[in-house]
Amino acid sequence: MISDNVQIAKTVSGPVEYLDEGEGPTVLCIHGAMGGYDQSITLGRAIGEKKYRYIAVSRPGYLGTPIKCGKTPEQQADLHATLLDFLGIKSVIVMAISGGGPSAINFAIRHPQKCSKLVLCSTICFPQVQKIPFNFHMMTALAWFTPLIKSMQKKTTSNLESTLSRSISDPDLLRKTLDNKEIMELFNVVNIGMFDQLHKRTAGTKNDIIISSGFNCNLQSITVPTLIIHGDKDPLAPFEIHGKRLAEEIPGAKLCLLKGGEHVAIFTHNEQVRDAVKKFLNDNG
Repeated sequence: MISDNVQIAKTVSGPVEYLDEGEGPTVLCIHGAMGGYDQSITLGRAIGEKKYRYIAVSRPGYLGTPIKCGKTPEQQADLHATLLDFLGIKSVIVMAISGGGPSAINFAIRHPQKCSKLVLCSTICFPQVQKIPFNFHMMTALAWFTPLIKSMQKKTTSNLESTLSRSISDPDLLRKTLDNKEIMELFNVVNIGMFDQLHKRTAGTKNDIIISSGFNCNLQSITVPTLIIHGDKDPLAPFEIHGKRLAEEIPGAKLCLLKGGEHVAIFTHNEQVRDAVKKFLNDNG
């Protein structure tokens, strides 16, 4: 959800919107499709501890970061690097989720000296050929019509169980998640918050769909310690195609496999995820 504390960094590669929260070792948080800095900071809050400084970015095409600043994963990775230079930060831990994976992976490959560790949650690593859905075209056309978007947001809020059931197919897991107030506050930034300034999220999402159709890279060239977090029932980024390949091809990668976890597994399996991330980040080996 939109924050008054958001800032714009005027980097050499163009303006980058970001939120700077907390103190300690720095973590760069990278959101997925339909996101922005609000979902980036939610990733950090959901899986990380409070002892870190979180730099939560809006990738190109999302909210306050223009799409022209980086359409490819490589360009976005370089943009992350220029943001760190602007902020005077030498090295960061990187956390990415879903569609934020390609830029995070490329950041680790292209700027290993700036990436101390890499955490990939439900991310893609292999081409997923897909057409841009018709309903996305419709949503893009209507995104500027504020009354309609507010109505959709209100409907989502009043029918959370129905909305979440599309992402959580297990009824028991759905109920457990709905009953967890702390998790729902975070989850709702994604479910409900994405309607805030929706028209500023569509260009980036369209670009992410294009990226996912052709994304591929040399995972074996990643040299930084990496943690893969993936649900074995993820329908959007199937584990056998993405998570398993990441874990097998990135040298020394650790895998946190979430049994029964779907694409929103960082919320439904939050305790397991937080424990795995804590152990990984505290491991000096």
